[in-house]
Amino acid sequence: MDIATRDKWDAASRTLDLFSFAEDRRLGPHKQRLFANIRGATLMVGAGTGNDFKFFPPGMHVVAIDISPKMLERAARKTASYPGSIELREMDVCDLEFPDATFDTVATACTFCSVLKPGGQLLMFEHVRSAIGPLGILMDLMTPLCRRVGPNLTATLSAMCRRRASGYGGSKTSISTS
Repeated sequence: MDIATRDKWDAASRTLDLFSFAEDRRLGPHKQRLFANIRGATLMVGAGTGNDFKFFPPGMHVVAIDISPKMLERAARKTASYPGSIELREMDVCDLEFPDATFDTVATACTFCSVLKPGGQLLMFEHVRSAIGPLGILMDLMTPLCRRVGPNLTATLSAMCRRRASGYGGSKTSISTS
């Protein structure tokens, strides 16, 4: 676990909610629209103080992780008002403790922007199963083989964390592999 990052966010937890009103007015509708796409078992990366929980659709089961136990203490108070279930776990996104193929949705908001330069960009490439029948079956067959003799096709986030290379800009590019 990155202790320096944990300590930084533990310290920030005391004042982070002071800024949430302005952030909600400016970004709330965008977060609501983004999180409306949540489906199935969901992992929320960078739960913070739980301010974003109110933007989740009702009735979901969400596992929310954060590196900071102090952030999670504050987030615990906000889980009670969510009309669904939120399980809070202290965890470093660079060392996830979940088995492969655990979640249907992985969501985050304003998580990586703190490490990015203004005008930078966040680029993520994730291996997911194709929705095209024969191609999906081929991928299912290839994945165990690749894990055994080649690169782990699902290790992209771990590699990103090791490199600590990231960026963020105001634009969004989405590429579907299905």
